[in-house]
Amino acid sequence: MPLHPEAKTLLDALAEQGMPPIECMTVPQARQACAAFVDLQPPPEEVGTVSDRAIPGPAGDIPVRIYTPHGEGPRGVLVYFHGGGWVIGDIETVDRPCRQFANAADVTVVSVDYRLAPEHVQPAAFDDCYAATAWVAEHAEELGVDASRLAVGGDSAGGHHAAAVCLAARDRGGPAIAFQMLLYPVVDFDWTSPSITDNGEGYLLGRATMQWFWAHYLGATDPADDPYTFPLRATDLSGLPPAFVGTAEFDPLRDEGEAFARKLEAAGATVKATRYDGMIHGFLWTLGATPSGGRMVDDAVAALRPALSATA
Repeated sequence: MPLHPEAKTLLDALAEQGMPPIECMTVPQARQACAAFVDLQPPPEEVGTVSDRAIPGPAGDIPVRIYTPHGEGPRGVLVYFHGGGWVIGDIETVDRPCRQFANAADVTVVSVDYRLAPEHVQPAAFDDCYAATAWVAEHAEELGVDASRLAVGGDSAGGHHAAAVCLAARDRGGPAIAFQMLLYPVVDFDWTSPSITDNGEGYLLGRATMQWFWAHYLGATDPADDPYTFPLRATDLSGLPPAFVGTAEFDPLRDEGEAFARKLEAAGATVKATRYDGMIHGFLWTLGATPSGGRMVDDAVAALRPALSATA
């Protein structure tokens, strides 16, 4: 398919504003530019309660935002990790999507403000995400949720963390995770795929941008083939929870996300994988400008909700 008209209009508008590529920005400039994406999202939905708190982490408190829908619990819970290449983004960036997920799936959502690079290189962000997931499982009664109905999810770098947390939870004997929701996830360090070649320039996220993100995230570390850093390179994907994997046609990360979905399925997981034709990376953050991309939210919820139902 050609580029979706909504995506083209968005890219043209950003070009007219003179927005430089992220890799040409300083980290503070990139974070400021990221904050502006909130204005491209639909109005925030009302949720039963929204509360900010800090939970203990491996290197100090981790800020989280908890969205609890109207109605009686206990209900399922989604621990959500925002995208942004491990460098930009925060719980404000995904506040509106988290409200949508809470209401549409009737689940409590715990959005995690993990540490960012380059101030904190890997595995700091992963450590925070795993610790937050374990904390939610341990404090289920306090949160009014059912620990047996626990899911993790995220967009882009957040999808990377969700996949890695599932691997670590399996390897470490818990917490038990019932579902993983991976929205155009980063799962490998690869510059040779057709989607990188075909979509490496001109579609908001490019090859050079990903290299900039990875350089900040890895710093001077060399994780080799560590599966929590490169989930697609894991030699064993057995015993992992069911997954929803959404990818975008004009996304450099498309092929690695779809390869991960196939590898999960080959290892025995139940996987719903959908490519959103005409869409570009990051469209969860721009649904006010690219409303056709809302189908991914609908599809993700359609997979998430039964996985976390009381009868699942």
